[in-house]
Amino acid sequence: MSDAVASFRSARVQIPVLLVSLGHGATHWIAATFYLVLPFITLDLGLSYVQAGALVTCFHLGSTLANFPSGTLVDLTGKRVVIQAAALVLGSVALFGVGAVDAYLALCAVVAVLGASNMLWHPAAISYLSQHLPNNRGYALSIHALGANLGDAVAPVVAGWLLLSLSWHTTAELNALSGIITAAIIVIVLARSDQAPVSASKAIDWRSYGKSLWETLKRRDIWSLCLMSGFRTMSQSGLLVFLPLFLANEMKVNPFMMGITLMLLQLGGVVATPIAGVLSDRIGRRPIVMGGIFATTILVFALAFISNNTIFVITVAVLGFFMYAARPVIHSWMMDRAPPHLAATLTSALFGTQSMLSMIGPVIGGWLADRYGLGSVFYFLAGLVLIANLLAFAVPRSEKGD
Repeated sequence: MSDAVASFRSARVQIPVLLVSLGHGATHWIAATFYLVLPFITLDLGLSYVQAGALVTCFHLGSTLANFPSGTLVDLTGKRVVIQAAALVLGSVALFGVGAVDAYLALCAVVAVLGASNMLWHPAAISYLSQHLPNNRGYALSIHALGANLGDAVAPVVAGWLLLSLSWHTTAELNALSGIITAAIIVIVLARSDQAPVSASKAIDWRSYGKSLWETLKRRDIWSLCLMSGFRTMSQSGLLVFLPLFLANEMKVNPFMMGITLMLLQLGGVVATPIAGVLSDRIGRRPIVMGGIFATTILVFALAFISNNTIFVITVAVLGFFMYAARPVIHSWMMDRAPPHLAATLTSALFGTQSMLSMIGPVIGGWLADRYGLGSVFYFLAGLVLIANLLAFAVPRSEKGD
């Protein structure tokens, strides 16, 4: 066994990857719990589909407001682990707030904080892993995405099981504990590694930082990747909103079966993300991203035509494989193109674009559902992924990622 392989497989290399991925899973556990209780919030408070969609818009508004300053904060302080822990604690507090309030406006406020915590995580975590394994970014970020898929897969099942005997208030409050527990583990184990990038971050002042950022954002590959990822995520976010509503209101499944269906969506990602990440390190980012987005377009469109429950659930599982395969590879593609001192900031730009576009989708989808029925939303979501397909062609070729 070579020294390089031995080092790559060592606990010193792999434990930080696994712990950061565990933290990512906790952030998605918190968000997935909110999405699963949303139909019960909607029913209990007598909300329309537009009002339910507006709650999710508040989630993405909070994400957008937190995204851009968080990347700058990470690049200029280097406190990646501390910021990851802060994001987890804030998410737990917000989800507990979701369970504790009944007024619609108060719910909008705590959901916005929940969105802010979810996106505060990414600039710190992705830049941390990108620096930790610069030659294996596809692998590191695929394990990071795998954590998200596991959180998204297990949380709906746990929440659905709890909802069989408990209220949505109590379900949200109990699931909020995951973030605080995970934050404590990350701080205890990874606190020392938080010091590594600080000297590099201090080497750049505000003026040179701003100039370098402006020049980078003007590059076509950077803004093309941001827009492509934004439209893909806009469709993914819409699916997470309206799939539970469709299952509850159109297919009349119970909460536990809703959780099982959403788990299968995520299990497709659990299988796909490590394969896609490692393969992208070997053959390049472009073919993996374009293949995954194209297949997602076809499968989302197909959901509108399936009436058989079993076939619908199987299609959802296959959709998860392709939809989530592209996600960590897009992140790796951006890190390939990003200057090292702007890694967190460009992660913020990527996720900020996703959040801004995702604010629009739930309201449009809610209007379509109120006017034409929930099935019409799937046409809209498929159209969004089709736009992402077209934007993928706008990313210019280079030696990295192709």
